[in-house]
Amino acid sequence: MQKRLLLIQGGYFGLTGIWPLLHMPSFLAVTGPKKEVWLVVTVGLLILSIGAALLTAAFQAVQERSPAVLGFFSAVSMGAVDVRYALNDVILDVYLLDAIPEFIFSLGWVWIFFKNKDLQSLKKT
Repeated sequence: MQKRLLLIQGGYFGLTGIWPLLHMPSFLAVTGPKKEVWLVVTVGLLILSIGAALLTAAFQAVQERSPAVLGFFSAVSMGAVDVRYALNDVILDVYLLDAIPEFIFSLGWVWIFFKNKDLQSLKKT
């Protein structure tokens, strides 16, 4: 399950991160005009970087906890930003659509954290 979530979230972050880098006009057409395009590029690069790290972790032989922590907190952070600023009319409501997969990713990571905790406690007994 962890590998699948790393692949899905990593792919999603990769696609959403690279979109404004490849074609800013279509990104702005969907998400609305921006005063600071350099900031859009910066955030795109950061999201792309997180996606690359998650995808890399998906193909590692040993499962570590740090990619899961990165996946969880990046999903919670992106989703919280989407909801807060869309509901306060700072960004367009289309960002609420992005909050949906971010919420699903967050729930997936919580489920994995609790599942792995249960497995660890079984191994100790």
